[in-house]
Amino acid sequence: MQRYFMEFSYDGTRYHGWQIQPGQPTVQEVMTEIFRRIFGQEFSLTAAGRTDAGVHARQMVAHFDTEVCIDDLPAMAGRLSGMLPADIAVHSLRPVRADAHARFDAISRTYEYHFSLEKDPFTQRYATFLAHCPDVALMNEGARVLLEYSDFTSFSKLHTDVKTNLCRIMQARWELCGRQLVFTIQADRFLRNMVRAIVGTMLELGRHKTDIAGLRQIIERKDRCEAGTSVPAQGLFLTRVEYPENVYLK
Repeated sequence: MQRYFMEFSYDGTRYHGWQIQPGQPTVQEVMTEIFRRIFGQEFSLTAAGRTDAGVHARQMVAHFDTEVCIDDLPAMAGRLSGMLPADIAVHSLRPVRADAHARFDAISRTYEYHFSLEKDPFTQRYATFLAHCPDVALMNEGARVLLEYSDFTSFSKLHTDVKTNLCRIMQARWELCGRQLVFTIQADRFLRNMVRAIVGTMLELGRHKTDIAGLRQIIERKDRCEAGTSVPAQGLFLTRVEYPENVYLK
């Protein structure tokens, strides 16, 4: 039995998130059902995290175990990718230690949230339209404030089953690229709905509906009701998951 890390991507538009849910189309369900044809009925996938309905992934990682001998890893990745629908693609397979875990061994995850500052029918599935550009400099000041804190209860979905709301944010920044406004955030872990809640709160800051002192107060009160409304799912992308090199066998 060999364990592999699989890197893949997907357009989350028509899926109810990553994790299998009864009666709903999910990325995990589609991939598991198709891959069982090659790896057997006991095949299962464990991902680095679960994305919500409508959220996309440019780089997701999942691990699986198999007794199937894979001599040519790029060829198998191509074969798996070819079996999947057009909105899911497998990019690579790498053998890892038997105890390597796609979720628990990840040392960081990076997300991007995309806004379009002009109405564009060709970006509506991948960006949220903003009619007016907010104060980007002030939002970047707010982004730097996030790095000073570790408890992000105010940005967590209520009634989740996590043991702690502590996260270490490594970077957070806003960038204006032409008519696109992009928020990038990297952390060791994220709470459910955390990025979308942070972005919604930052928009209130950028629209001068609150200030830096108000942002600090929102975080320190540890109350989801204090933070802004979560932004829509379609603008959110998981873009990178990083691991220590010692999890890989080659």
